[in-house]
Amino acid sequence: MDERLTGLSRVLGEHLESVPFVCSPPAVVEQLDQVHVIVQQVAALQLALVRQADALGIPAAQGATSTAAWLRGRYRISPGAATKQVKLAKMLDADCPATAETLAAGAVNVDQAWSIAKAVAGLPSEHRIQADKHLVEQAAEFGAVELTSLGERILEVVAPAETEAKALAALERAEERAYVGRELRLSEIPGEGRVRVTGWLDREAAAIVTAALDPLCAPRGGGADDVRTPGQRRADALVEVCRLAQACTKLPDNGGDRPQVVVTVSYDTLRDRVGAATLDDGQLLSAAAARRLACDAAILPAVLDGAGQVLDVGRQQRLFPAAIRRALVLRDNGCAFPDCDRPARWCEGHHVIHWADGGPTNRDNAVLLCGHHHRLIHHSDWRVSINPTDGHPDFTPPAHIDPQQQPRRNRYHRRE
Repeated sequence: MDERLTGLSRVLGEHLESVPFVCSPPAVVEQLDQVHVIVQQVAALQLALVRQADALGIPAAQGATSTAAWLRGRYRISPGAATKQVKLAKMLDADCPATAETLAAGAVNVDQAWSIAKAVAGLPSEHRIQADKHLVEQAAEFGAVELTSLGERILEVVAPAETEAKALAALERAEERAYVGRELRLSEIPGEGRVRVTGWLDREAAAIVTAALDPLCAPRGGGADDVRTPGQRRADALVEVCRLAQACTKLPDNGGDRPQVVVTVSYDTLRDRVGAATLDDGQLLSAAAARRLACDAAILPAVLDGAGQVLDVGRQQRLFPAAIRRALVLRDNGCAFPDCDRPARWCEGHHVIHWADGGPTNRDNAVLLCGHHHRLIHHSDWRVSINPTDGHPDFTPPAHIDPQQQPRRNRYHRRE
């Protein structure tokens, strides 16, 4: 038996026998502090020995199926405690040198070390050492529970750019899933004289619908109390919007104003198409969605500089006024994308050079696109340009569709 450990055991035993049954409060607190440090140091030594026993293959040599099983049988501890010892011993040795050193000094406790080790183990290998150091510093102020919460966000501290990139990628994937999963159902309930309206919209579409409905959802004035429920007001607003659309038969052709949606976005995000924008209700949109919304819908983009100060609040002059829209309808007759048969009333104007990139709002920088192809232009390698010879739009396909990338035109509407 190691003489140093034997001596430590003897000293502790003697001290335990000499502890009086009545101590002054300061003496009790002082001794508790000292014992706490010693317990953590002993735990660090125990973990080091567990790690060594595992590395030497001692449990297997003694017939155990695992190191945890060997600890459980030899020391009659619970399976959970045995497994935790083995895991913590390995994690401290592999990725947490700062935690191991601090535990050996008694400056962190085993529960804190466990929280740190679990957080570090879930990180890419290149960030583990830095995360270990940061969380050990936080352990001077926070306990195991708080360290677990901090560990869930540790990548934001040690690799903020990577964290933001992952978050933006996740946002774009979520937007794509939401768009693919969009649907609207009108299901008549037999014998009840009503129709159930259900469906799903992506966040971008929902922002447009909400902006259209909200002004009509307010309680009616005129002196009388509006006894409609909020749900009834929303239902009435939806019907009213549809009535207005039916009444304004020339709305798609004369560029009638659409309800406004406010999108807060940094200039770099709008220009470089990297980052996220914020709707006026705090919901996030990808840069691509913000550019697409701002292209033709009555969006007011609040453009910020790097310090978060407003550079410009967009005006609707960037929208296509009635005269230009009529000229687009006369030229394109419908969606200008090759082979698309969508009529002009289903289309919206698209800036060939985005207005955020300095593109003018005029006929020579515009093309009519249906919603599907408007989204495709923003999300794919298709390119659109205005032919300088005859002023009509040409669409250049990606190389995987046409290796020669020959420009294409819509012949459906022009009947050439």
